[in-house]
Amino acid sequence: MNKDFWLNKILLVDDDTSILNMLEVILKKENFKNIYKASSGFEAIRISKDIEPDIIVLDIMLPDIDGYEVCRKIRDFSMVPILFLSAKGEETDKLISFAMGGDDYITKPFSPKELIARIYAILKRISYYEKIKNKKNNYIFGEYKLDFEKKELYKNSCLVDLTLKEYLLLCFIIQNAGITVSKEQIVESVWGEEYDGFDNTVMVHIRHLREKIEKEPSKPQYIKTIKGRGYRFENNNIME
Repeated sequence: MNKDFWLNKILLVDDDTSILNMLEVILKKENFKNIYKASSGFEAIRISKDIEPDIIVLDIMLPDIDGYEVCRKIRDFSMVPILFLSAKGEETDKLISFAMGGDDYITKPFSPKELIARIYAILKRISYYEKIKNKKNNYIFGEYKLDFEKKELYKNSCLVDLTLKEYLLLCFIIQNAGITVSKEQIVESVWGEEYDGFDNTVMVHIRHLREKIEKEPSKPQYIKTIKGRGYRFENNNIME
């Protein structure tokens, strides 16, 4: 285990006690110390507010409200990374989870090694962008200011609601402003995965991001599509 990660707070949410206990055992073997558990959606929301976890492993099927609704409510007050668990493996279900603000998705039954790898990948990406923000505090484009320290985007001092994946995607293309980045590079940097199967996911996130920062999303000013090659962020940037 990376010594920087062992104190991260992890919230596990599942109505199946056996799965919660199994996940706890897996994580303790990796020496994670701060593990919290919830067996319902509303309990998960309450604990999230109380402890401010560093990552949430969230089952979709819960007894009170589903995981999608839990994610939506948590996004009202936190950008904590959320990894969905589901017995469903359809692409539509995965896209819904990303659209609701989820950051990753794993299908039951899953390999413990894969779960740990995905958790590490998320924590490493967050750590990477923490280091980036320490080099430059803000990036300004048009009416927008990306605050690396707060992990927030503002439009004329008003907060723009971004999911964590949208924030990481914007950071990545801004760090490569003026350079065409491929979908493969985006997936590797933002999701920490191989590109295969992520084509629609990247397009959905680019579309959502454009809807939030472009005056005319169909005629983007900032996030340009470079046909057959990927995307490029264009701006006369200002770093503070």
